[in-house]
Parts: sequence; structure tokens; C-alpha cells
Amino acid sequence: MIRYSLVLFSILCIATTCLGESKLTVGKPAPDFELKGSDGKTYKLSDFKDKKAVVIAWYPKAFTGG
Repeated sequence: MIRYSLVLFSILCIATTCLGESKLTVGKPAPDFELKGSDGKTYKLSDFKDKKAVVIAWYPKAFTGG
């Protein structure tokens, strides 16, 4: 039963990876998206279109106690 579950899980993982959203292409514009900031405001990528630079930084341990 465990082996059957593992095989089924593997097939689902592979299928969702293959059927995911279209991939990004080098040289093409990034798709527009929006995220809520820690200040509660919603930010869209297109809001920064005419700005000089956009820096996206992510550090997972910044929000943990350890």
C-alpha cells in the first residue's frame, strides 16, 4: 500500500510540474503580478516599470525565531 501511494504521489508531482504555467523566456518581459507588502499596501510589478531599478530580496530566516 505504501509503495502504491508513493508511485501515485510521484506521478502527481511529475504531472503538475509538466502541466504548470508557461515558462519564462530570457529577454521577454516579466509577467505582471501583485503582492501585499508588510505595510498592508498592494504592489504591482507594473507600478515599477519606469523606475531605475527594482531589487527583490528574500531571506526566509528573517521571519523565524531561530
